[in-house]
Parts: sequence; C-alpha cells; structure tokens
Amino acid sequence: MKRYKFISMMVAGLSCLLLLTGCGNQDAANKKTLTVATSGTLYPTSYHDPKTKKLTGYDVEAVRAIAKGLHKKVVFKEYSVDGMLTAVKTGKADMAVDDFAISPARKKNYLMSSPIKHSFNSIMVRSSDNSGINSWSDLKGKKSAGEAGTNYQRLSKQLGAKLVNYDNVSNDVYVRDLKNGKTDYIMNDYYLEKLALQADPNSGLKILPNMYFTTNEDGSGEGIVFNKKDKALQKEVNQEISKLKKNGKLSKIAKKYYGADVTKKVKVKGLKHFTIKKTSDN
Repeated sequence: MKRYKFISMMVAGLSCLLLLTGCGNQDAANKKTLTVATSGTLYPTSYHDPKTKKLTGYDVEAVRAIAKGLHKKVVFKEYSVDGMLTAVKTGKADMAVDDFAISPARKKNYLMSSPIKHSFNSIMVRSSDNSGINSWSDLKGKKSAGEAGTNYQRLSKQLGAKLVNYDNVSNDVYVRDLKNGKTDYIMNDYYLEKLALQADPNSGLKILPNMYFTTNEDGSGEGIVFNKKDKALQKEVNQEISKLKKNGKLSKIAKKYYGADVTKKVKVKGLKHFTIKKTSDN
C-alpha cells in the first residue's frame, strides 16, 4: 500500500509539474510587472539622460508606451548584448530591447515582435583620412570596433578586419578610441551613428557616404525579443504596437529620439547587401 501511495504521489507531483510547464506560456502575459533587459548605453535607443540620469531612449520609451497600453508596470535591467539574450532565455527577463534586428538566426532561438524600427547600416571613420577606407576591400586588416558576437563584428571578421571588442560601453568610448587611432572604424545602424556625431560635432569623425549597407540579418527591421514560450505576451505586445502605429504615438516617440520616423521603411540608393555567414545562434 505504501508503495502504491508513493507512486500516486509521484504521478500527482509530475502532473503538477506538467501543468505548471504547460501554463508557463501564460506566465509572462499574466504578470502585472514586466522585467525588460536593455543596455542603458546605446544612444538614442537605450541610455541614461546626462541631466536626470534617468534611463530613456526610443526602445525604452516604446516599451513604456506598450506596457501602459497593456496596463502593466515595467522594470528595466541592464546587461551586455549576450547578457540581455541570456536573461530572456533563462527567464530573468520577460523581454529584451536594444535595437535588436529581427534576424532569421535570432528567430530560431527567440520570439520577436513586429518591427518598431526600420533602418540601414553605415560605417564611421576618421574625417582626416577616412581611416584609410575608401572601398569595401580596404576593410581588410583594419581595426573594427564593436561588441563581441554582434552581426557587425561577424561581418567585419568576414571581410578580413581585426576585431576590437568592447563589453557594453557607452558611445563616447567608441568615439574616443576611433578618434585616437585605437580602432579604425565602427559599423552600426545609420541613425545611431548620425546622432552620435550630432551629439559630438567636434569628434573629428564622419560617416562614409558611399558605403551604406544591409545584411541578411537586419532586413526585417528591429524589434523586441521574447522567450520562445511566451507566445501570449508576444501576441499582446504586437497588438499594442499596431495600435501605437495607427494612432501615431510610436511615430511621435521615433521623431523625438531619431529626428525621423523610423517606424517606416526608407529607400536608400546604392545600398550594398551582405550575407553574414552563420557562426552564432544570436
């Protein structure tokens, strides 16, 4: 009898575990407070206002607007790129926002929202000599500044550049090191680089006008990252994004931080398209 009772307890315990696992998809959607992973160092996407020290930026304020529409509170936690994705994967965060491309590779490991931003990419160099870069072949042997594991560093390595990796540092560190020759160029989103230069007009840097590009990993825009289990939360967030686009609130936030309506696709002449070889699951 004791043996049967023990087995019954095991079955009941397993049933509870399965029930909890099955209901896991609903957990994030049912939370009153969402935990969101972000960097806090990427201007104007996610950064701390120099005067108020408050975390702000386009992605941050977009998430706040989404949470408000869902009648939820939001708490932000700051990580590196890998840290943000790990936090979502392990359940430490319900979402991650930091100009994340809706890439085929990322969609294999995470759920992504509908796009909240569209853009293209550019290369920042020293104004005095273009850092010796006038064509794509010139990138070979040059020092590329970026965060380890990003698509930009993967592409730079593919094109023969030497990687100089940083761990979630602010824009001013990248700008300083490029200016003093520690690095030769920075690949990044065009709007991010344009605004970084506007914020520091005496940086001695510029964007190469003849080397705009896209990749197979960023053509679908940027969005919010979710755990694969949180389909209910993804659906709610997508519905709210649609509402914010229709009522113009998301465009208003975009213009505030980018000076342009990045919620809509733009046409740029002479864009070069690259296919980044698969080397990472991010």
